[in-house]
Amino acid sequence: MSEIDIIKNKFNAKNQWALVVGDLMLDRYLIGSVSRISPEAPVPVVRLKESFDRIGGSGNVAANLAQLGIKTVLAGQIGDDGDGKKLLDILKKNHIGVDGIVKDKNPTTTKTRIIGEHQQMMRIDQEATADLIDSKPLIKRISTLLNKKPSIVILSDYAKGVLSEALCQHVIKLAKSKKIPVLVDPKGIDYSKYKNATAITPNKKEAIEACHIHVTKNPNFLTPLLKLKKSLNLQFIAMTKGEDGIDLVQKNTIKNLPAVNQQQVFDVSGAGDTVIATLAACMIARMPIENCLNIANVAAGIVIGKLGTIPITLQTLIETLSSKHSDQEKKIHSLSRLMEQVLIWKKQKKKIVFTNGCFDILHAGHVTYLEKAKKLGDILILALNSDSSVTKLKGKSRPVIHQEDRARVLSALSSVDSIIIFSETTPLHLIKKIQPDILVKGSDYKKNQVVGHKELKKWHGKVELVSVVPGRSTSAIIKKIS
Repeated sequence: MSEIDIIKNKFNAKNQWALVVGDLMLDRYLIGSVSRISPEAPVPVVRLKESFDRIGGSGNVAANLAQLGIKTVLAGQIGDDGDGKKLLDILKKNHIGVDGIVKDKNPTTTKTRIIGEHQQMMRIDQEATADLIDSKPLIKRISTLLNKKPSIVILSDYAKGVLSEALCQHVIKLAKSKKIPVLVDPKGIDYSKYKNATAITPNKKEAIEACHIHVTKNPNFLTPLLKLKKSLNLQFIAMTKGEDGIDLVQKNTIKNLPAVNQQQVFDVSGAGDTVIATLAACMIARMPIENCLNIANVAAGIVIGKLGTIPITLQTLIETLSSKHSDQEKKIHSLSRLMEQVLIWKKQKKKIVFTNGCFDILHAGHVTYLEKAKKLGDILILALNSDSSVTKLKGKSRPVIHQEDRARVLSALSSVDSIIIFSETTPLHLIKKIQPDILVKGSDYKKNQVVGHKELKKWHGKVELVSVVPGRSTSAIIKKIS
């Protein structure tokens, strides 16, 4: 199943849900034009044109998850005031559960941004100090939610005092006992309160501060990040680096996952929220961590092109992921996608040709063979042996080229219309599913030796043997190189 298929089918799976815990905020935007300086003081005068409120802080993480199709419940504290009521109303309209939200005597944290001519000119913050926050009622509410077993927990720390050490450790310990992964978007320089979480997602600046790195003396992040990972007992660290993508620290390695280029960076606020939300959604769908972060890179690239904390939407993510693949890459199919396409081709009365092979180190013999195969029909489907099956067939030294790279190179050939990678010993299962009109193998075979030749008779298909180019083989190339 492709990444896009997984996103479509598993992001909104039943009985899967996320719990987001953190600092709740209301983001207010006052937008206008600037044409003069105030006579009262040397400051610009903003002529107000529009104003709007949006979900901020940890609520933006929840909004991203909800827009991705993940059922989400939010836990945190708000004031018993007008801004708190407004925030609750917006959360409910965005289909975010509010069962974990408690009210206290402190005001609702509200950030008011004044924007003139597309530039943020001032921000006014209303918030309580950390020492005034009583976390006991919230811990009790979160415990009740954790007993309902969410699929994942996110601790979204905006350093406003809600995520105290006591609360973080209580959540992490209880979640871990229930085998629930915990992701943390950290703040501050002391990360000890996040110990035993599954992973943290600091940005580069936060990681530098937490690791006490002197960048000029030590530009290599690997050693300090590995040390941090070990000291906190984490499975991995995902360090976000803006236009430089994300560094994944896993086991004893660090790997950079490049950012997706955007035409315009309009506002980076909220990009970290989108990254951790998309990472969590993909983890719920049981994708490999590296794939999760590549998709998170795509999602972050979308939201930085918008004003304010705009969450990613499922449709936009799917459209962007689809468009970033070249026409050649779109030839590489999962079985479900291939069968959808096969049905279309058959309705169009297309003659389908099927062949299979390892195609390790593509050479002129391969290209000629595939060109001849394509001429026998309208559509050529190529079943490509996976790395594991090549090893079984050719020995431990093979393949030379990884299956994904072999598929990508083959997809550039105009003769090939579709590629599917298979791991079985033979492609018989695929032949039965696809039911091609013509089954092609090289002339070094006999027709009764071709896998599937008996089955083809059931739907009146036939086997064709294509002459191979003499003296052209991968084994000969390897021998010459060595």
